[in-house]
Amino acid sequence: MNDPQNKGAGIYKAGLYEEREVTGPLPRLSLEIFPPKSLAASFQLMDTLDRLARFGPHFVSVTQTAAQPQEAGKLARLTQEAALAVRQRTGLDMAVHLTCASSGKGAILEQVRDCQAAGINRFVALRGDPPDGSQGFAPLAGGFADCVQLIAALAEAGATDIFVAAYPEPHPASRGPEADIDWLKRKQDAGATAAITQFFFDPEVFLRLRDRAIKAAITIPIIPGILPIENFAATCRFARKCGTAVPASLAREFAHAERHQLAAVHAVVVAVDICARLIAEGVADLHFYTLNKAALTRDVCLALGYEPAKTEAEAA
Repeated sequence: MNDPQNKGAGIYKAGLYEEREVTGPLPRLSLEIFPPKSLAASFQLMDTLDRLARFGPHFVSVTQTAAQPQEAGKLARLTQEAALAVRQRTGLDMAVHLTCASSGKGAILEQVRDCQAAGINRFVALRGDPPDGSQGFAPLAGGFADCVQLIAALAEAGATDIFVAAYPEPHPASRGPEADIDWLKRKQDAGATAAITQFFFDPEVFLRLRDRAIKAAITIPIIPGILPIENFAATCRFARKCGTAVPASLAREFAHAERHQLAAVHAVVVAVDICARLIAEGVADLHFYTLNKAALTRDVCLALGYEPAKTEAEAA
């Protein structure tokens, strides 16, 4: 494939909505996917990545689902297998999620060595969500006490890139924004090379996070996480769990859009408006939570002015 020509100045029309114009250099893109759980889901994921690979993503990260300890090893293998399959099919650079909540030190470091042997040396280091029904995070016996320990171990193992989480709005288990910044500084000092944020719907919360990080001498890139709204009700449920605020105005807008069968159109409008504000503020990277679906992320990229590379058939 040819490299995509990401020159900016995209203009889009969205149903009843006025035109917007996006100016300035377009950021690098990255994508998040999760391991498929069925053959049909595997085919859908590969189709999604075939479509989105044309936009030249910098890397693709593969999540790891929260699990009971007896299932953790299986799910970690699914994450690793998905990353290897995507890399083999598309040639894209991959980043594998690792969580303290899922496996002990030995199992995680073995997974790291296996990934490195297969040519994958980017990792997303997370504390991880505790299993459903538990009373919160508790370190596993023989496990990492927190993500800072995991980050230090990855740095010692020679990881090329170590991505960590950052929170524009307070993490549900945190004591507040300043505590989150303190944790981010500790992650940087342990060896993190970049941070990816939780999704948000108000770009100002990301910009305030960036300002707080600068004041705290945090110099690693902070990459905004963008979630195009596939299903508004489901997104609201997920947002409550993550501590992400959903503006009342957004609920009214989607109620109106759904009555007029324009929910998908409005999802693109919302995501593009967020991205356009971030681009205007000089953001250098955008990370899309794809939910293993191509349509909304593709449409947002097109609306922003990204030009997909031509396929071999189109270039012939």
